[in-house]
Amino acid sequence: MKKSRKNHSAKFKAKVAMAALKGDKTIAELAQQYQVHATQIQQWKKQLQEQAELAFTKGIVLNSGEEEKSKELYEKIGQLTMERDFLSEKLGR
Repeated sequence: MKKSRKNHSAKFKAKVAMAALKGDKTIAELAQQYQVHATQIQQWKKQLQEQAELAFTKGIVLNSGEEEKSKELYEKIGQLTMERDFLSEKLGR
């Protein structure tokens, strides 16, 4: 019988990786505590270390980009609503 893989949330991975970075417990202890293979914890820890700077740079860029996109979408919604109302009047609905 084939075992299915567990899909861990990003929040869980971050929690485990942060615990590994803290260094209070060994990787083996964390593996037992969180029921995750030690190699997986090492990978998450490495990924967190390599991408930590993104938490401070990319977030700002994404937020402003999302805000601009949201503004454009609201403008488009307004335009389409006006066009619909205009056509409804002309068609007598």
